[in-house]
Amino acid sequence: MNKQSQRPSLGSLLRRPETGSFLGLVTVFAFFAVFGGAHFVSVTGAASWLNVAASLGIVALPIGLLMIAGELDISIGSMVPAGSMTVAIVSGHYHAPILVGIIAALAIGAVVGFINGLLVIRTAVPSFIVTLGTLFAVAGLTLGLSVLLTGTTSVSIKAGPEAKWLLGQFIGGTFQVTIFWWIAAALIFGFILHDSHYGNWILAMGGDKVSARNAGIPTERMTILLFMCSSVSAAFVGLSQAILYNSAQVSSGQSYIFNAIIAVVVGGVLLTGGYGSVFGIVLGTLTFAIVNQGIYYTGFDANWASLIIGILLLLAVLMNNTFRKLALAYTPGRGKTHK
Repeated sequence: MNKQSQRPSLGSLLRRPETGSFLGLVTVFAFFAVFGGAHFVSVTGAASWLNVAASLGIVALPIGLLMIAGELDISIGSMVPAGSMTVAIVSGHYHAPILVGIIAALAIGAVVGFINGLLVIRTAVPSFIVTLGTLFAVAGLTLGLSVLLTGTTSVSIKAGPEAKWLLGQFIGGTFQVTIFWWIAAALIFGFILHDSHYGNWILAMGGDKVSARNAGIPTERMTILLFMCSSVSAAFVGLSQAILYNSAQVSSGQSYIFNAIIAVVVGGVLLTGGYGSVFGIVLGTLTFAIVNQGIYYTGFDANWASLIIGILLLLAVLMNNTFRKLALAYTPGRGKTHK
């Protein structure tokens, strides 16, 4: 095999799910670097969008894998405050050890994820509808139990130095420690999707779930595990925010629903499933965070941020579809004679 054949072809580069998201990230970063000035690219400016990207990214990664598998979980909007309130009530209001509160919050996430997955595979109802129901159910339970147990919808918590160091610390006074958890999560999910047989199963499920089941892939077990990963990740973000800010509120977390979906779609994951990458999801998350925070470093009215994000989402979908069509239409060595 010669060196020419070892080089990645244009078609292989275009075929990669993260190609469009990488170009989008470069464009967005350049735009805000120019109009945001030195403050945007400063340490403080980088921390502002990296901190947003870290919390969102931890949720977006399992959501991305679910969407690649052809499913969707919007109950994360309630799991973030549920995880936050659980650790605050258990370890803040009732003064249990912080480890007990963390385990309780993650356990609730695992239970809700298991219920979501079980309902999806047993009822054959679209996952959007199932998780829409659990979104409101978990929100109602969180609100009702919070008022019943504490008499309020906001609970303070004072974690010990160990928990603060692991989950709720500002490194250098600016960067949240959650950034390292996001990196770890990206490496783990990247290995699962791209370097293990589970990734082949997830991609096959998104392509054709019936064919995947007929091929011997445990689609039901994988569906439940993916929903559990999604809910546990959302609960983790909630509890880490409670420890970081020393309080938890029932009303937090709803923005994660669409923000996570936007980050995943911008990252090159198809809404129809069967196509996407972890690296693309990371790039999509960074792109969303830069747009979300970068607007404040420019002279533009911050009220236009939602408009920019909406346009970004539409452009990302069009760009991803365009690159995919170009990849499928590209023929390596066109014009040459092959024997």
